[in-house]
Amino acid sequence: MLFIEYPKCSTCKKAKKWLDAHNVEYTDRHIVENNPTYDELKEWYEKSDFPLKKFFNTSGILYREMQLKDKLSAMSDEDKLKLLATDGMLVKRPLIVSDNVVLTGFKEAEWAERLLE
Repeated sequence: MLFIEYPKCSTCKKAKKWLDAHNVEYTDRHIVENNPTYDELKEWYEKSDFPLKKFFNTSGILYREMQLKDKLSAMSDEDKLKLLATDGMLVKRPLIVSDNVVLTGFKEAEWAERLLE
């Protein structure tokens, strides 16, 4: 299982603590130092059944600076994926990826249901 995080993010810290408390094994990946690639994002998006907007860090400074709230609806999925691949700070975190699970953000109940089966 891949755990993609921004170490300074308080939600990521909380999620990591939760994973450790529930003995969930994972490989840690720093989202800025090792941003997800276009191919990875495309694969995870297709596997997730989430709308692509759920992969965007909508509360992030960069998202607001780029005024993406107004621009995303006019962009193709292809362009959105390319944009996400340009900067890890645009990607919603934490992000969990395994063979059969993709989760964005940390919602304890959802994580418990999907990861502690």
